[in-house]
Amino acid sequence: MRRVLSTSLPTHVGESVTVTGWLHRRRLLKSVAFLIVRDAGGLAQVVVTDPELRARLAELPEETVLEVTGEVAANPAAPAGVELVKPSVRLLGEPAVPPPFDLYRPALAATLPTQLDHASVALRHPTRSAPLRISAAAVAGFRATLDAREFVEVHTPKLVAGATESGANVFALDYFGRPAYLAQSPQFYKQMMVGVFERVYEVGPVFRAEPHDTARHLAQYTSLDVEFGFVTDHRDVMMMLREVLAGMLDSVAVRAGGALATLGVELPSVPVEIPSVHFTEALRIAGAEPDEPDLAPAHERVLGEWARAEHGSDFLFVTGYPMAKRPFYTHPAQPGSPEHRPACTGAVEPAYSNGFDLLFRGVELVTGGQRLHRHADYLAALAARGEPVEPVATYVAAFRHGMPPHGGFAIGLERFVSRLTGAANVREVTAFPRDLHRLTP
Repeated sequence: MRRVLSTSLPTHVGESVTVTGWLHRRRLLKSVAFLIVRDAGGLAQVVVTDPELRARLAELPEETVLEVTGEVAANPAAPAGVELVKPSVRLLGEPAVPPPFDLYRPALAATLPTQLDHASVALRHPTRSAPLRISAAAVAGFRATLDAREFVEVHTPKLVAGATESGANVFALDYFGRPAYLAQSPQFYKQMMVGVFERVYEVGPVFRAEPHDTARHLAQYTSLDVEFGFVTDHRDVMMMLREVLAGMLDSVAVRAGGALATLGVELPSVPVEIPSVHFTEALRIAGAEPDEPDLAPAHERVLGEWARAEHGSDFLFVTGYPMAKRPFYTHPAQPGSPEHRPACTGAVEPAYSNGFDLLFRGVELVTGGQRLHRHADYLAALAARGEPVEPVATYVAAFRHGMPPHGGFAIGLERFVSRLTGAANVREVTAFPRDLHRLTP
């Protein structure tokens, strides 16, 4: 008999069907037993009145995998308003060893470290699997939005010969007797691919050996990267980012409505024009010193509150970041551009960049901007920083062969889902997190 998911049972009232899944919970009464079977769709209730079958099921622990064939009957008190009656039950494996916490309870009582230690079963709980469904829907929306705008998905190496962002915070490894590193970003490669397809994106892992033991940092996370050519400046990149975020949230609404309901999440709206402040203005709003080179997490939180109060927005662009805090490939702000500001006394012009961050609910979510595109500018930028060309020679050489003005951005997927769901720790929305302490499971 064809298997039916629990979500489809209401359309089969009066029919005999087969459901398969895990024994989520059993309730044994004097003359009847109720089994709750969990599958990919949700929960199905099974009513057992046969004494022999009831006695046999009484010995089965939760999480045992079952096949149940029975008649679908209407019952408003049951999950989805239906239940299976007159069932036959067949085991599809050996009786399960019960997990170290009850999965049938509304919330997991175990601490987060315990959940992570037993991730293979903790993730079966609806509150732990729901963020992963949201994540999948967000990625689908990311891809669909960019595909519709004639972007091409690319796949770049994760084993590289040198660091992308800096000489530090990389994972080193032995590559057939030569030093190599896990990629911190696909930045160099996606810029090169602009010279091939003009518009590219990638969904893939990136690795940061940063010794941060915080609720928002991971050593490996999923980066949603975009790069495209023939931009006027970073404002074109910001407009594209706005479209991508709206597409991701639309996809989550359509594909992960059940997961949102499980977590009690209401999706934010993306303003037609996301509010924007220059870095210098952001420092003033946040109450920071005017010579601060970057925004601290506390500053970001204040800015998030300000954006909500002043603009009714969960999103805020901070533009014109100091050149000193941006990678060498960042395009400087030019005189006459919205991001240009006179340099502080003694500072080297240009002081500010065509780089931006996007804050989502008071936390940095996206970094992006316009890149340099002339070969001579790369040589000058590296020389100004006292950095050698050799480690990035193949990357820089690509700009000798003609590259258009271009820019892009990168979204941290786990951080996006964390902020969207209100998770206190990014590990709550990551299936198998890698951080300063955790390399298993």
